[in-house]
Order: sequence, then structure tokens, then C-alpha cells
Amino acid sequence: MITAYMQENNVIDVVQLTSSDTLPDHVIWLDAYAPDDEERIWLKNLFISDVPEEEELDDIEASSRFYQDKEGVHILSLFPQRIGNETRGVNVSFTLRNGILLSFREEDIGVVRLLRHYMRHNQIEVHSALDILLELQDLKVEYLSDLIEDGYGALEETSDQVLSGQEIQGMLRELIFQEQTNTQIHLALGDTRRALRYVLKVCSSQIEPNARNEIEEVLADIESLLPHTQFLFDKINFQLEAAMGVTNLQQNSIIKIFSVAAVVFMPPTWIASIYGMNFQHMPELEWMYGYPFSISTMILSALLTYLFFKKKGWL
Repeated sequence: MITAYMQENNVIDVVQLTSSDTLPDHVIWLDAYAPDDEERIWLKNLFISDVPEEEELDDIEASSRFYQDKEGVHILSLFPQRIGNETRGVNVSFTLRNGILLSFREEDIGVVRLLRHYMRHNQIEVHSALDILLELQDLKVEYLSDLIEDGYGALEETSDQVLSGQEIQGMLRELIFQEQTNTQIHLALGDTRRALRYVLKVCSSQIEPNARNEIEEVLADIESLLPHTQFLFDKINFQLEAAMGVTNLQQNSIIKIFSVAAVVFMPPTWIASIYGMNFQHMPELEWMYGYPFSISTMILSALLTYLFFKKKGWL
């Protein structure tokens, strides 16, 4: 699916294109979402020599995510995507060429939907393809900020669970989920910082003063958010260690009960073993009170052992 964004007289018009359409006038952004083979050929013939495949988007090395060639400025940007209980990074390829922004993605991105909504309702002001790229990065940082805030709230709840010692399994699953989410946030923030610095470097002559100030503000926001991700990592690790400590204490308490029970019943077991030998010359075997005597001795030995443990504070 290819979506064209056209600007005329400061008004944004959004239309869906097919492989049989011609490129409309005043296009500033072409967004290709999971394009089929015909749409890829249309884009290839119209703009660039090669349309990236999904595998290529994921396999590009970090050192090759930003470059410039005869076809324009290429930026591979990482966008976090939350699907159910999973948060992962989705790569989106951008190309700035002849005043048009080309984007290629294989998944639906919430930030792109949000920008499209703003543009359709004239809630955001853009004047060029570069402005759209910068707005996407700005919205992404805002979304990452919201994810960090959600992470703080989730960790407050897991803190209460750690203290109560209840639902340890569920709490561990939540902590692992938060660690994965925070990792994606950290990676996306670092990737966005590199992308914006690269734009400042290669597009310096095209950037208006207002846009430059916006980039600097977004970079400042990123620098302020990165310590929060590190704090969340530390908090997650602390809660994981605390949860494991609570689990170990609970297990030790159970093992302690079995250990004490084994020691308490050791003297009765020893007495029962003696009278279970069945040797021929055992006076107590023919004694009238031998049985109640042995039972009483076993109960007394167990009780004395229990009281000894109680006095020592081991129970």
C-alpha cells in the first residue's frame, strides 16, 4: 500500500496510490507500507534502483544505517512497536530525494498513524519532506517518553508485590517484560540521536532555523530521557534480585520446616529402631508396660527436641 501526501497552499491532501497511477503533483511524502511486487516495481522505476526488502531492513549493520549517495539521503530508523505484551523494534527506511520523503516499512507503526491523523486534520505544520522526517522523530521521542512513564508505574506495582511476597511468578514475568521494553526504548533513543545528528550534518543547508531549533530540542529531550532508561534498568535489576531473595527465603523456610521435622522425629525413630531389632534377649519385650513405655519415651524425646529448638529461636 502506497500513501501519497501532497501539499498545496499549506494544505495536506492524503491519497492512496496503486501501481497504475502516476505520481501526483506537489507530493512531499510517499509512504510504502508492505508494498507488493507491482508496487515495488512502480517505486523502483519511478525513484530508486532498489526497494529494500524486509530482511534487508533487519540485517543492515549499525554502521550502514545512515548514508548518502546519488539517490539521496538514506536513514534507517528504529521505531518501538508494542504488540500485546511484547515490545520490539521495527526498522523503517527513509530516503530524502528531490524534495520527497520516501518511507518503506513492513509493519503498521503507531507513530506514522498519529502523524497521518495530525496532517489530515491540519493539527501539525509541515513545509517540506525534511519537516515530515523531523516530526516523525519528534513524535517517536514523545512516544518513548510515554513508555518510560508507563515503566515507572509498572515497577511501582511490582515493588509492592516484592514486599508482599505474593504472585512471584507473575511479578517475574512483568519484570522481564519491562526489561525487554526498556531495552527497546534505550536502543530507539540512541538510534534517533544518531539519525538527527546525521541529518544536521548532511542537510545543514536545507534546514531552516526553526527546524534546527526543533532538532536541538529533540536531542536535548533524548539526553534527558537516557538517564531514565538507565535508572529503570537499575530498578528492574534490583527488583529481580529482591524477588529472587524473597523466593530463596520462602524456599529456605520450607526446607527449614522439613529439617526441623527430621531432627524432631530422629529420637523417636532411634527408639523405635532399637525395639524393632527383635533380639531374643530384650527384657522390655516381655514387660507388661514395655509398649506404653516405648511410646511415651518416643513422644517425650520428640517434645524435648521441639522445646529445645523453640528455646533457641530456630522455629
